[in-house]
Amino acid sequence: MHKKWFSIPYLFWVIVFTIIPLVLVGVYAFTASYNGTLQISFENIKEVFNPLYLRIIGYSFWVAFITTVLCLILGYPASYILSGNTFKHKNTLIFLLLVPMWMNFLLRTYSWLTLLENNGIINSFLVFLNLPKMQLLYTDTAVYLGMVYNFLPFMILPIHSVLSKIDKKLIEASEDLGASKSEIFRKVIFPLSLPGVFSGVIMVFMPAVTTFVITRLLGGGKKEMIGNVIEQQFIIAGNWGLGAAFSLLLLAIILGCMCFLNKRGLEKSGGGLI
Repeated sequence: MHKKWFSIPYLFWVIVFTIIPLVLVGVYAFTASYNGTLQISFENIKEVFNPLYLRIIGYSFWVAFITTVLCLILGYPASYILSGNTFKHKNTLIFLLLVPMWMNFLLRTYSWLTLLENNGIINSFLVFLNLPKMQLLYTDTAVYLGMVYNFLPFMILPIHSVLSKIDKKLIEASEDLGASKSEIFRKVIFPLSLPGVFSGVIMVFMPAVTTFVITRLLGGGKKEMIGNVIEQQFIIAGNWGLGAAFSLLLLAIILGCMCFLNKRGLEKSGGGLI
C-alpha cells in the first residue's frame, strides 16, 4: 500500500473539523440576510470596530498579557529546577503538575470558588487567625489566580522540555573557560531555552485571550472578555454573523502574534517553534 494512503484520515479530519468550520465562519461573517436572501455584507466587520467592543478586546489582551507574564515568572524557575540532574523528585513533581490537567477545565475553575468565596477556605483560615476577611472572589485578582492556575503547566512543560535537552557539555565548556554561574545562565542556558519560552508564551496567551469561563465564574461577569462576547452572540443574542466576525478578528490577531513570536524565535535560536 502506498504511503500516501495513510494521510487520508488526517486530510479528512482537517477538512471536516478545520477547513469547513472556518469557511462557515467566514460565510457568516461576510453575509447578511436581506428580504430572506443572503448577500455579501461588511456590516458585521464594521460592528466589530465599535469603540465598546474595542475596549473589550483591549482588556482581553491586557489580561492575557499579564497572565502570560505571571506564568513566565513562575514557570521558568520551576522548569529550571525540574530540569536539573541533582533534583531527585522531579518526576514526582512533574506528575503532580500534570494531575490537575486530567480534570475538567470547568471543575478546576469551580474549585477556586470554594477557596475564594466569603466563607471559603482562605477566609475561614483568616478568621481562625483572628484576621479580617478579604474580598477575594469577583475581583481581578481572582481572575488572574484562576488564569495562572489553569495555564501555568502550559508554560512549564515546553520550557522544561527544552532545558532538559541542552547539552551539558556546553555548560562544562563555559565553566572551563571561567564563566560564572550567572554568566552561564545569561549567555548559554537562557538563549538556548528561548524556543521553549516562546512556545510557552504562545500556549498560554492563546487560551488566555479567548477564555470566558474564568471571567464569568471568578470575575462575576463584572468585566467581559472577547470570549464572553462571542459566546453571547452565538448562544444568547443569536447573532451568528457578529459572533463569526469577532472570531475571525481574534483568529487573525492570534495568528499574527504567533507569526511574530515564531519569527523572533527563529532569529534568537536558529530553529522553529511550531
